[in-house]
Amino acid sequence: LAMKGGKKQLQKLESRVRELESEVEAEQRHGVDAVKGVRKYERRVKELTYQTEEDKKNVHRLQDLVDKLQLKVKAYKRQAEEAEEQANTHLSRRRRMCTDFRI
Repeated sequence: LAMKGGKKQLQKLESRVRELESEVEAEQRHGVDAVKGVRKYERRVKELTYQTEEDKKNVHRLQDLVDKLQLKVKAYKRQAEEAEEQANTHLSRRRRMCTDFRI
């Protein structure tokens, strides 16, 4: 009877050991998956960081271009205003001359 009880106890313990081994294997797989996930997200962070830096460079380049174009627009505007002033001056002179010659 004692042997029978000892055998049952041994079977229960062996069964518990198998359960625990299965749990350990599952946790190890979970750990491996977690490490893979972390590596994947680290790669993604690196990619996004690189893309952000590239975007910043592009924004800076575009801002420089906008600044240069704004300077050109101001220069063209000034030239147009000067040309308009000259045209008005010439037109006034012409009208005066026409008026002077009629008299």
